[in-house]
Amino acid sequence: MATPAATKRLTKEYASISRHPPPYIIAHPSESNILEWHYILTGPPETPYEGGQYWGTLIFPPDYPFAPPAIRMHTPSGRFQPSTRLCLSISDFHPKSFNPAWEVSTILNGLLSFMTGEEMTTGSVRASEQERRLFAKRSRWWNSTGGGSKSPSSNTQYHNSKGIGAIKAGDGGAKFRVEWPELDEENEKWMKEKRINLANGMPLARSDARCAPDVAGLRRRPGSSATSVVHEGRVARDVGQSWLSRNKWRILLGTLFTYILVARMLGDGAASGTT
Repeated sequence: MATPAATKRLTKEYASISRHPPPYIIAHPSESNILEWHYILTGPPETPYEGGQYWGTLIFPPDYPFAPPAIRMHTPSGRFQPSTRLCLSISDFHPKSFNPAWEVSTILNGLLSFMTGEEMTTGSVRASEQERRLFAKRSRWWNSTGGGSKSPSSNTQYHNSKGIGAIKAGDGGAKFRVEWPELDEENEKWMKEKRINLANGMPLARSDARCAPDVAGLRRRPGSSATSVVHEGRVARDVGQSWLSRNKWRILLGTLFTYILVARMLGDGAASGTT
């Protein structure tokens, strides 16, 4: 249970961060426990996390601000192990280095700065830039579905089996839905618009591709034979061609035959005239 001093301090900080949220950061305390805060970091531009939606928790000790919070990020990012306590100078791993003057916004700015760097610590992981960009693209899906275990808007109840501050992958997005109902609704609309596969977070392959108009006549109709398809191909190929261009070889052969016939007739006439 929070001390009166911690409650007063965190209430003041919530009012401050709500009025003036830092860039790429939003946060609020849980309605049921002022010591449990939920944050969203939006991946900054020109980083592998660009556009990603990264959800995590800060669990403050009852004597805050004289001791730092436990920091976790639940959304897979390729930078941190999901739902794992992070060893940072601003976290509960280093209580002696924590400055009571630091606020929630200071802590989250520090987390965002560390995230976009490459320094390793307890709870961090290595991944390629391509992998981190893929995590960013799937982040909204992961938050609202719990990693594909349930569909959005399901009535799954959240049961925390790992202790306060930990989110079990596979909860169907229930905890995220409780803490971020507006964002969850936006995510659901986004997934429908982008035709996201709820099983893996990737766009569904389109199967309704239409033939181009110039080859539409070549499609095989149900029950048609190979001969009819060939015939339709010839018809489509001949459309727009003139009679002359279609019959030029016949005209050429006919002209040649006529020339030979006339030449032979003239030759026979000249021969008979000399006899």
